[in-house]
Amino acid sequence: MKTTLVVNPKGGAGKTTLATNLASYFASAQLPVTLMDYDPQGSSLNWLRLRTPGGPRIHAANAAPGKFGQLRSFEMYVPPDSRHLVIDAPAGCSGVLLQEMLDRSSTILIPVVPSMIDLHATTNFIRELLAMGRMRRGSHIKMAVVANKVRRSMPAYAPLQQMLDSLGLKLLARLIDSDVYLKAAETGAGIFEMNPSLTQAERKQFMPIVEWVTGEVGLADAAAQADMVCDLARSRAA
Repeated sequence: MKTTLVVNPKGGAGKTTLATNLASYFASAQLPVTLMDYDPQGSSLNWLRLRTPGGPRIHAANAAPGKFGQLRSFEMYVPPDSRHLVIDAPAGCSGVLLQEMLDRSSTILIPVVPSMIDLHATTNFIRELLAMGRMRRGSHIKMAVVANKVRRSMPAYAPLQQMLDSLGLKLLARLIDSDVYLKAAETGAGIFEMNPSLTQAERKQFMPIVEWVTGEVGLADAAAQADMVCDLARSRAA
């Protein structure tokens, strides 16, 4: 099982958007997936409750710190057949809780909004992350940054690139600020479960994330071919 931690110390960076759509991809590809929510607000778990019954299955795991007497280990159960575990981290996580999530993870995705305030907080967090024991002891954990909520009028942002250069990291993907993600959040769906003709741009931007997490290249071409088949079937039905 591969475990992907989606984390950023700041709220509003798009952690849940990234986590839910990644889980959506695996579910739509018929890969057993579990979405684990560490945030007490439970945004990912609420998204799962909105999903259409009978759709692609995503197992829910609640890892938020429990109240006294609550069996947290039971809520955190991950089915043994899960191929992928996606963790949605809470804002401001640190200490023992952050270490617990790192101990589970094989890949780390850090979404960041291109703004000076967000970049400052994210830079400090990544430096702290790299200094942690789990990351320093010959760890094979992969880490990448995703620019989220990128404005179409400003697809590139020089301070973001400067931050990445200072940390020795590369930008994995840019996700344009789009109403499609809002619609997906409202309906308990992901961009890979929605009409391909309406989500083509968002899927194309997201596929480098999927390929990086899975270690499989060429998935973008396969997804494009699948979309063409769906569009052809719809045109014939019409």
